[in-house]
Amino acid sequence: MQLYPAHAVEALEFNKVCDLLRLKCRTDAARERVASIRFHIHITYMERELNQTHEFKTILLSNDFFPNDFTINLYKELKLLSVSGSMLNGEQLLHVRQLALNMRDILLWFKKNNELFPHLMAICSHIIYEKKINELITSVIDDSGIVRDNASKELMYIRSELGKTRAEARRTFEAVLRRMNKQGYLADIGESYINGRRTVAVLAEYKRIVKGILHGESDTQKTVFIEPEETIELNNELFSLEKAESREIFRILKDTTKELSTYATALNEYYTLCGIYDYIRAKALLAIDLNANMPILSPHPVINLINAYHPLLLLRNKQNKKTTIPLNLSLDKHQRILIISGPNAGGKTVSMKTAGLLQLMAQAGLLLPVDPQSEIGVFKQMMVEIGDTQSIEHELSTYSAHLQDMKYFMDFANGKTLFFIDELGSGSDPILGGAFAEAIVENLAQKNALGIITTHYLNLKIMAGKVRGIINGAMAFDEEKLEPLYQLTIGKPGSSYTFAIAQRSGLPANVIERAKQLTQQEHFKLDKMLHATEQQAVRLSDKEKELDDYIKENALLKQKLITLTDKETQKQQIEVLKLQNKIKKEELDYLRNTERKFKQIIQDWKRSENKQEVIKAAENILFRRKDIDMNAAAARKAEKTYDTLADTPKIGYLVKNKVSHQVGTIKELKAKRAVVLIGNLPFTVNIDEWVTVRKKVKKTEE
Repeated sequence: MQLYPAHAVEALEFNKVCDLLRLKCRTDAARERVASIRFHIHITYMERELNQTHEFKTILLSNDFFPNDFTINLYKELKLLSVSGSMLNGEQLLHVRQLALNMRDILLWFKKNNELFPHLMAICSHIIYEKKINELITSVIDDSGIVRDNASKELMYIRSELGKTRAEARRTFEAVLRRMNKQGYLADIGESYINGRRTVAVLAEYKRIVKGILHGESDTQKTVFIEPEETIELNNELFSLEKAESREIFRILKDTTKELSTYATALNEYYTLCGIYDYIRAKALLAIDLNANMPILSPHPVINLINAYHPLLLLRNKQNKKTTIPLNLSLDKHQRILIISGPNAGGKTVSMKTAGLLQLMAQAGLLLPVDPQSEIGVFKQMMVEIGDTQSIEHELSTYSAHLQDMKYFMDFANGKTLFFIDELGSGSDPILGGAFAEAIVENLAQKNALGIITTHYLNLKIMAGKVRGIINGAMAFDEEKLEPLYQLTIGKPGSSYTFAIAQRSGLPANVIERAKQLTQQEHFKLDKMLHATEQQAVRLSDKEKELDDYIKENALLKQKLITLTDKETQKQQIEVLKLQNKIKKEELDYLRNTERKFKQIIQDWKRSENKQEVIKAAENILFRRKDIDMNAAAARKAEKTYDTLADTPKIGYLVKNKVSHQVGTIKELKAKRAVVLIGNLPFTVNIDEWVTVRKKVKKTEE
């Protein structure tokens, strides 16, 4: 992405975000990536980096451990591997081994998680773990970084001889110490090491008696340090063996380094990948601090921010336990330029910087503190004009420097340009500056560039109705409390609240009144109108919020009512099923009882001589007198209350069962089936078994 001017990154405070990101890095390689961060102009690269960060954020929030814990700077060591004749010491080889093992752990982690994180896995998809690196170093170096005894036969022999010689030298030296101690020759300290040689501390008056090599004396000259003649040859042999050991270790390390150099390419890739994963981890940690999300990406130049926050302001307010007001704005090919007006210190510049900073973060692959439904496009240019651009070196005034920047904007802006201009036209005569500002905005609109402009000029505020693609935005202000609300409202211009702020600042009332009188009448009327409109919008916003609360409450009550209705319907259905089951059970019991009685009657018929009594008993079973009487009573009651009609049954008609004489209302009717409501209970019946009826009208006496 092309940035203008050179300090555009600092103007939008992206460098401060980088400082926060750098603090999250654990490796020098990751910190170098932060220092050389780039802004992508291809959506493919943006999407890849954002997805990588999003996946790492998911890993961190799930408390899973991703094994990218190698943090040692190996740049020097890896560079030595490509130099012929170079040598890595034991500690350096141990670090190289740790790097290789860390790469192995990362590859195993991805294998275990079965491609759950495809974008992170794609980074190392081409990597092959060279297990020979670990085997080679382990065969030579132990876990402390010391060359193993069995690294070569020669080293094993030398160290064996060293052990024997040291043991013999120690025994001989201790025997000399005991003898001299008995003779009273030793000083208080007894022994010492000088130039790597073990010496006895002898009182100065006995130095000619003790045979050996004099290596020095104390500062007081009362003690001399003598290497006993009994240990001279042994010490010489030790010195020779130690030199031989050093030469053999050097040879082993050099040969190991040479053999390891064949894997230099693989090791460099391992090191690069560890830096990349640490860099992504740092971005994910920053995203967690900001509660950042991945927005929807668009290949077109578009900005649609929903509940967006300025990262630095959000962190500062969070630290101070203050509330941060979110930003909502949208720029696309239909609404290209947003003119933000409103009072000073009301948040115009912060809103503009928020949009610019979030765009830079997105194109740098950083997650954004916005709603996930926010949409971010791709821009190839970003032009920024924020703050005082006065140049002493080039003898430019603030306004001259401002016009020079505007010239660059108009010369190079196009449909892939995103620009930000703070206080367009300020620093000059209000009338002339306003005219130039209007002409500049028209030119940028014609070039299809997208951008945000803050201003106090009234002529720019009314451009939204004249120039296609320009929209107004206003920073809300509470006139009763005389304080800004830091809330951007799209679609209308805002008042500068000059007189309200003057009143808040404590200016005398007569001065404010005189200023109103001196203000051009038309100018004052327009500002007053904007003022009234904005206050009305604030009140409407409060009412709208109150209405939203009522709507939400009504929705909850509606849901509760639906739930209760469903429960009551279900309860009724359960009762119907219970009743039906009870009826079926009674019928089944009756049939079983009847069957049993008929079997008894058959036996009685065979045995009994009085056949008439048997017949009477059968009649009582077949024709339940009680049921017959009840059915007849129901028929009489129905005939007394209802008249039978010959009409065709329809929905809403009263109908009577031909057998049970029950009366109900038809609720549903389909072919020969119908749903009849008897009391409060619905029953599905065969309509042929029912006739239409009408309730009789009672005759009244005059």
